[in-house]
Amino acid sequence: MTDTTTTTTTPPGAPTGRTGTPASPAKPPARLRAWVTRAPLLPALIFLIIVTQLPMVATLVISVFDWNALYPEARSFAGLANYAEVLSDPELRKSVFTTIILTATVVLVSLVLGMLLALLLDRRFKGRAAVRTMLIAPFLLVPVAAALLWKHVLYNPEYGLFNGLLHAVFGDDAAQPDWVAEMPLGAVEASLVWQWTPFMMLILLAGLQSRPMEAVEAAWIDGASAWQVFRYITLPHLRRYLELGALLGTVYIVQNFDAVFTITSGGLGTANLPYTIYQTFYQGHEYGVASAAGVLVVIGSIIIATFALRVVSSLFREEARS
Repeated sequence: MTDTTTTTTTPPGAPTGRTGTPASPAKPPARLRAWVTRAPLLPALIFLIIVTQLPMVATLVISVFDWNALYPEARSFAGLANYAEVLSDPELRKSVFTTIILTATVVLVSLVLGMLLALLLDRRFKGRAAVRTMLIAPFLLVPVAAALLWKHVLYNPEYGLFNGLLHAVFGDDAAQPDWVAEMPLGAVEASLVWQWTPFMMLILLAGLQSRPMEAVEAAWIDGASAWQVFRYITLPHLRRYLELGALLGTVYIVQNFDAVFTITSGGLGTANLPYTIYQTFYQGHEYGVASAAGVLVVIGSIIIATFALRVVSSLFREEARS
């Protein structure tokens, strides 16, 4: 019987371990591996910086200059004078008040209507999927298209649907009001409520479908009425969802420009902050003042968005604990 022994030869110059066997290749440093995994995201990050941060930096720079496009040679450094002018301008203060009224009305009415629709869609009935699709449709429209729809199809005093319904119900003696001229701010608010109610409905419907059904069933067994179940179980559970809807709606509606521009062109006391900034920039050609106003709006939006993100994070933490 022959004993065959296999010997392993190591190439000259190859690194060997303590036992004489070839050493495995060294792993790259952790920092290098991290950069390798993040490298595919760099183009998107660079694009995001170019699209969002560079214009913001340019706006900050312009906001500290006295810059009128009609007199480019007279451009000069103004410091914080543009911000002082924005805060002391009566027209801008009026637009701030209009923005607050517009935003508060749209958010509150949208929340109430969204709650009612969410409670309706939380029940099982025939055709619920089709009803849900139709109710979501207004939110999917382009904002300018939605505003044009309300201005010409519904509000028009000659061929609008509202006046047509009044004529059909009350006959030739029915009043034919000019809705935009007689209730300008209400006309803008109604179009925004119609478009944002589906957004609130979706958030609240998600909250309703995450309710603890054991508590609801126990309340029904104990003889609680529908109002008691809603008040003591459903509404407390929806508190975070209501806060989330209110904060996100506020962030978006504060910046709304399309409805005001399309329906009233900022007239009749409906000019909000975005439209006033548009007028200052494109019609008044005051680049510095408009940029300062834009910076203040961004700061306000960031403050609101910070509260919104805190609500979202607390909502996720509660969902994880439940």
